[in-house]
Amino acid sequence: MTAEAKKRESQDAGTSLRVAEALAKDVGRGVARLDPKDLALLGAEVGDIILITGERTTVAKAMPAFSDMRGKGLLQIDGITRGNAKVGLDQRVRISKVPHAPATKIVLRPVGGAPSLKRNSDSRYVVRLLEGLPVIAGDRVRVTLFGSRYQDFEVVSTSPREGCAVVHAQTQITLEEQTERGTKSTGISYEDVGGLRKEIRRVREMIELPLRYPQIFERLGIDAPKGVLLYGPPGTGKTLLARAVAHETEAAFITVSGPEVIHKFYGESEAKLREIFEQARKKSPCIIFLDELDAIAPKRENVQGEVEKRVVAQLLALMDGLESRGQIIVIGATNLPNSLDPALRRPGRFDREIEIGIPDAISRKEILEIHTRGMPLAEDVNLERLAAITHAFVGADLEALCREAAMTTLRGVMPEIDFANKELPYEVLLSLKVTMDHFLSALAEVEPSGVREVFVEVPDVKWDQVGGLDSIKRELREAVEWPLQYADLFSHAGIRPAKGILLYGPPGTGKTLLAKAVASQSGVNFITVKGPALISKYVGESERAVREVFKKARQAVPCILFFDEIDSLAPVREAEAGDSGVSQRVISQLLTEMDGVEELKGVLVIAATNRRDMLDPALLRPGRFDLHLEVPNPDTAGRGRIFEVHLKGKPVAPDVDIAELAKQTQGCSGAEIEMVCHRAALLAVREFISAHGKEGSPSKMKITREKFEAAIAEIAR
Repeated sequence: MTAEAKKRESQDAGTSLRVAEALAKDVGRGVARLDPKDLALLGAEVGDIILITGERTTVAKAMPAFSDMRGKGLLQIDGITRGNAKVGLDQRVRISKVPHAPATKIVLRPVGGAPSLKRNSDSRYVVRLLEGLPVIAGDRVRVTLFGSRYQDFEVVSTSPREGCAVVHAQTQITLEEQTERGTKSTGISYEDVGGLRKEIRRVREMIELPLRYPQIFERLGIDAPKGVLLYGPPGTGKTLLARAVAHETEAAFITVSGPEVIHKFYGESEAKLREIFEQARKKSPCIIFLDELDAIAPKRENVQGEVEKRVVAQLLALMDGLESRGQIIVIGATNLPNSLDPALRRPGRFDREIEIGIPDAISRKEILEIHTRGMPLAEDVNLERLAAITHAFVGADLEALCREAAMTTLRGVMPEIDFANKELPYEVLLSLKVTMDHFLSALAEVEPSGVREVFVEVPDVKWDQVGGLDSIKRELREAVEWPLQYADLFSHAGIRPAKGILLYGPPGTGKTLLAKAVASQSGVNFITVKGPALISKYVGESERAVREVFKKARQAVPCILFFDEIDSLAPVREAEAGDSGVSQRVISQLLTEMDGVEELKGVLVIAATNRRDMLDPALLRPGRFDLHLEVPNPDTAGRGRIFEVHLKGKPVAPDVDIAELAKQTQGCSGAEIEMVCHRAALLAVREFISAHGKEGSPSKMKITREKFEAAIAEIAR
């Protein structure tokens, strides 16, 4: 058969492709991405409408797949289109080219929950949001409103009635009242969960296969997995992932919040658990989602009450008892996995434990794309930059960031809104734009919950704000920035990045400033710890504080952990006495955290001290603090550059010679030079006020050479 004949046959019969996940940015747009070769076989072009036939038939706009998804026979469609075609991921559908016409009229009915858009005056707004979308009667469509809120509609009828209709600017849309029929929403699909692709794949293996194809496990002669434990910090998407799995598998879903199981009367708590599992057995196949699992099943040796012990025992019996569970899968979620009863964490109960961690920059970008999907973003909004600067933000924080940016936009148009008129003008809705400035101002309001207990910041200190110290800056760049930028080269050369850097030298030479500049310029998280703040009077609390700091640093990788005044935290052990051994235990904890059995990955420890001789020798060996950098008082050239940094933007008189000032401040530290500049400016302000009062123009004030000389004399005293 010739290629032309194959092409003609394919156009007539359609092509069979396997369904895959859509891109986050394509959700709700009615887009189907496929290999351009498959598109050519259909005789279709980019932008044509294709018919997708699963259990039901729906339509979508054909777009080319990205290069990494080509040649695999995949059709990337979102959860809404999958629902319209009644197919799941990895199932096969037939696609063919279909003729279409512009829609003159469409009737929509709200689906699921209280409708956000009720009046027909909203229809112009809806037309704008649905423009270019192909529909047929019976389809579900999603209107993403301002922010990440959305409203689902069912297409009741289209005009023309036959075939596919495409919404355009002149389409007349009628919004019907919601009826009892068809109140179920489209639900959450995998495209609504950002940055968890690897975790979704593992959960699908565990849950979708046993529910959809139990015969595979029978053939292999093994039991299907029965439980999955999702653990990780709050707000990372554990509950959202469970809801997406339930929707995608089309299994019954029973959600149980931990504390609601516990009752005060004897035996009621256990009866409640048995009732939940019995209900699931009747609805089989079913997923039971136990949220806040640590409230139901804490470690039995640690709890005093008998109720908790009996509840744990009942849960263990239900999950792995004599009676077969049938097609019931239990998903547990907790942010305290180590407080769960160990008997619950063995295979046969929770077969797989999946960590849902703090997202990295790539994952944060995916999450931001999801939450800004319905936002009217201005052209200057750069989601990649936002993702890069939102270190330690979890999914919930990024959602709050987008909401706060939207609220900032809203505050700008509040004066134009007439609150006496209940209907918001269509023009006001269309004028709303969320700019990059709105996001940056929202960033100041939203604190990352991933590391809230410790002080985390990305300092705004640039290398050019650190005067002099060129050789030290170069070494710091090589130790911090190179392992991040040239990770492959380091791996190939077999070089392990430095674990710790010790900055030592006289007070005021810029040790803390250097650490801040390193964090700012490398764009990583920066956790600062004041040594004495970790010391507690209670036994074991100081060591626990050190463990917690390192734990948070691991969660916020890549991260710089900066210990200021480390000599107070880790002095020479033999020299200490009379403190109940707290210092010795803290040093031991610090040593094991930095170079113990558990490897410290992605965390660089920087410490500053002006008394290196007081530090415990075990801390100074390679493998802990690999790099020791002395930060001395600046030389003449260094002092000149420090003066340039601190005089930038100040009204300095022409008679001031920076080179001369650098010579006069022999032996001064960077902090003292900063003080000279500050004091000289203050003396100039004092003289100007005494001469002119409030009437003088500030632009006429200058800081003269004599003010600097007076300030240097004061510092010398």
